[in-house]
Parts: sequence; C-alpha cells; structure tokens
Amino acid sequence: MWKETAAEASADVEFSDPIDATALAEAERRLGRILPPQLTALLMETDGMVAGYGTDIVWSLDRIVEQNLLFWSPDTFSGLYMPFDPLLFFGDNGGGDQFAFVLTPARPDIFVWDHENDSRLWAARELEDYLCRSLASDGDWWG
Repeated sequence: MWKETAAEASADVEFSDPIDATALAEAERRLGRILPPQLTALLMETDGMVAGYGTDIVWSLDRIVEQNLLFWSPDTFSGLYMPFDPLLFFGDNGGGDQFAFVLTPARPDIFVWDHENDSRLWAARELEDYLCRSLASDGDWWG
C-alpha cells in the first residue's frame, strides 16, 4: 500500500528492502517507545523512501533511531530549542527541516520542525497525506 501511494505521487521515489519484526522490536527497545502504527506498516514494506534530489522523505529505521536518540538527549540541544521529547522524527526536506509524529499526546498528524526558528507547524493529517503532499511538491509545501 505505501509503495503504491508513493509511486502514484511521484515517479522519482526510491524504496529499500523492508525491515522485519526483530529489527522493529530492537528499535523500539532502544527508543523506549513504540513507533506509530502507520510508520511501522510503512517500514515493514520499505525501510525508507528517497525522493528526487536525494531527499529522505522517510528515513531508514536505523536513522530514525539514531536521530531521535540524538534529539532526545539532554546534552544535545536543550539550551537551543524547545524539548523534542514529544516528537518522533522520521524524515526531512533536504534543507534542514524535519518531519515528525507527535507522540505525546499520540496523534496521527505530521508536524514539521523548522530548524531556523524552532517552530513546529502542522504539515499533514497522517502519513499517507504527508507522502502525497511531500512527493508531489517542488518546495516548502507545508508553509
């Protein structure tokens, strides 16, 4: 389903081999959190999506884990930005802005974090909406 949705939005999207349940369980153990069901389903179909110009629309599971552990670390960005604990980053626009699910309170909406001003803006209703909007766009489609 996820590959078909992405391919309908853009012919330039590239897919990776899917993850397995063991990798997912290990990632959730490392994060100390359960991934949103939509993201889990996507990763079980493809371990990330890359759009035209190498934009990581959806990161690989390994990158999701590493980036979120970095952002959640109290020693990394606590003096520069609002807390990232409620967010689960999973993709970017290639220019520094990153996309995330809100984990607390849990909701299917996707938000974008603007790295230049630390704003968090609503971007999409859920993951399918995010894929369609981001893959069909040539720029900052959420703004």
